[in-house]
Amino acid sequence: MLKLLLLTFLFFSSLYANKVVYLSYDEVPKRVVKGEIFPITLKYLSTVKSYQDILYTFSNHDGLEILTPRPEHTQRGKYFYDTFYLLSTKNKAKLPDVKAILIASQEYPATKIYGENINIITLNPQENFSNLIANSFEIIDYKTISFDNKSNIIVFVASAINCDIKEIKFKNISRQGIESIIESYTESRVTYFLVIDKKINNFSFSYFNLLKNNFSLVSIPIIVEDDSVATQSDLKPRDQSHERIKIWIAITVTGVLTILILLRKKYIYLVFIMIPLVYILLLLLPEKKIVIKAGTNIYLLPVNNSTIFETTRHKRTLLKEGSIDKYVKVKLKNEKIGWVRNEDIITY
Repeated sequence: MLKLLLLTFLFFSSLYANKVVYLSYDEVPKRVVKGEIFPITLKYLSTVKSYQDILYTFSNHDGLEILTPRPEHTQRGKYFYDTFYLLSTKNKAKLPDVKAILIASQEYPATKIYGENINIITLNPQENFSNLIANSFEIIDYKTISFDNKSNIIVFVASAINCDIKEIKFKNISRQGIESIIESYTESRVTYFLVIDKKINNFSFSYFNLLKNNFSLVSIPIIVEDDSVATQSDLKPRDQSHERIKIWIAITVTGVLTILILLRKKYIYLVFIMIPLVYILLLLLPEKKIVIKAGTNIYLLPVNNSTIFETTRHKRTLLKEGSIDKYVKVKLKNEKIGWVRNEDIITY
């Protein structure tokens, strides 16, 4: 019996002597919403004074995606704290088992701890839910233009805190998508478009606010702008009011000249009337036509990585509606508006 106790003591003594990292979960949320980004913090104490780093390996986790390969590192007293950010993806979740090993000039044994199940809350949202869960969500800028006889396009830029922003999606919207995105587990940003019915005067949707623990409403008023799309300051609508003013000025000049000629009966001056008349006719001419290559992509917006809603199978002649930077605005036969790149145009 004494021999057995001695062997047991020696066994545990050897384990204690070989343990160089004391590791535990320090901060773990009590409940997590499905789709939420949340932090977990590991606490450790090293018995080795000289080492370069500590390496973590995660395994045996379920319903979670680890977003940060490198942790946020802090120290309080003799203890070190490493914070990782995770995304909950399922209705049930288990924290990962964690193995930690010191990176040092000599080899040390690894330390392992085991993760537990965490409580996942599944939301029951209304139809206007945007599929976003965040600490905050803010519309930075938005534009609305006419798409065709029945639809408008909304383009908005938004930022979010603690949000998986790539999951944004709206129900009952047939055409929508991400134009550009900056993903981060802290602050993210997205440029998004939707094609909506012209009858809609205000587009409202909700997201789940983690700080308020409720569904917060976001509203975008529909103010249709003419002839252009802008999600950045350099994409400004083309102002056609100047052309109308020029036409009215030319008509006025023509009328005044005609009255003067009739009053003074100097019909030779009728030739001068031709100048404003020709100018009016030039302004009233229909939009120019362009020919585009076969295989040309027609984009929804004049921005990089825009959504392609049609690709031509052969050369096509289209009406030119305007231009911005490297793009030309065109009108299709179905009255829809699109954008083509300059390099895809054969002739103007």
